[in-house]
Amino acid sequence: MTEAAATADALPASPTEVAPERDLFSKFDALIAEREALMATGVRDPFAIVMDEVKSPTLAVIKGKETILLGTYNYMGMTFDPDVVRAGKDALDAFGSGTTGSRVLNGTYSPHKDCEEALKEFYGTSHAMVFSTGYQANLGMISTLAGKGEYVILDADSHASIYDGCALGNAEIVRFRHNSVEDLDKRLGRLPKEPGKLVVLEGVYSMLGDIAPLPEMVAVAKKHGAMVLVDEAHGMGFFGPNGRGVYEEQGVEDQVDFVVGTFSKSVGTVGGFCASNHPKFDVMRLVCRPYVFTASLPPSVVATAATSIRKLMHAGEKRAHLWANSKRLHGGLKEMGYTLGTDTPQSAIIAVILKDQTQAVALWQSLLEGGLYVNMARPPATPAGTYLLRCSLCAEHSAAQVETILAMFKASGQAVGAID
Repeated sequence: MTEAAATADALPASPTEVAPERDLFSKFDALIAEREALMATGVRDPFAIVMDEVKSPTLAVIKGKETILLGTYNYMGMTFDPDVVRAGKDALDAFGSGTTGSRVLNGTYSPHKDCEEALKEFYGTSHAMVFSTGYQANLGMISTLAGKGEYVILDADSHASIYDGCALGNAEIVRFRHNSVEDLDKRLGRLPKEPGKLVVLEGVYSMLGDIAPLPEMVAVAKKHGAMVLVDEAHGMGFFGPNGRGVYEEQGVEDQVDFVVGTFSKSVGTVGGFCASNHPKFDVMRLVCRPYVFTASLPPSVVATAATSIRKLMHAGEKRAHLWANSKRLHGGLKEMGYTLGTDTPQSAIIAVILKDQTQAVALWQSLLEGGLYVNMARPPATPAGTYLLRCSLCAEHSAAQVETILAMFKASGQAVGAID
């Protein structure tokens, strides 16, 4: 090869020789086509609802129509509690709108510490750590606790934030069949004994509203030398004598190492947390990346959370009313002939299973036009091939509202052929 030829080979391609651009959105084409076909039928988009006005924990205005809310996770109805709202307003006046910093820099104000004190009081633990969202709580705890050469063992139906926490970390991931104590035992038994292991469970599974058999699962985890993290996002507030969650209701408080939760359900605001009695827990504030490298919650938010949490400690009557609502709605829907996610009411979530997306959307839209908002859920959020309407009850739903809801489900279900 001549020197001239070698030089020519080393030169970059001319500006006209540009590789064709690869559209990074191409992998979503099937989903885009499916959504466009659905919208072409004239239905409203189930995932783009706008609340024009929110009047209470159970009522909103959507496109000018007063609508009962049955899909908000506002389990204990704390969003309009006068004490909670006042605490937020006072903190907004005293501390301003935000912190503009991480908790390890300038982002810890006295309301943040007070919120963590409220969590320690609520859970009876020696440590509590507040994250900016519940998603980040799982992301941070799971990815930090289990590292390279260690194991995370999780339920196959775990929430996306749990899966994403596994993806962020370097641990080996092992899945077991949903709520199967036998499969958990078998998979733990196959692992080497020496490495650290973290078993991640949920008190309430958010799609079907079923609860985990925690005593049996925790016993299996401890038999194999694993630590246990329980996500009580959907259990906090109304399970157990103190409202701590399913793990309290089922009597395994002293065996669970970490409790993760969120402020966006029963607490009625936004944020996440982990509570624990582990003596070394506070090192997480230095090593947990989703905690260290994100701005802290506005002081007004943690002030509302702290007030709400302390009120939830004494909310026995609200818990009892919420359970009465759940039993009535579940029983009424089952009597009409609907297929539900659980045989008995297990939580404040009641899932109505439909045969396909067309029927699910038709029922969802009929209910909305009649003045009832519920969540429509589809894969991948739901188990494969499952389309459902998810109802989440509130302690502020009156008995009369529950009867109205049942009447709406009967009329709409018959209209779209979901029930006879």
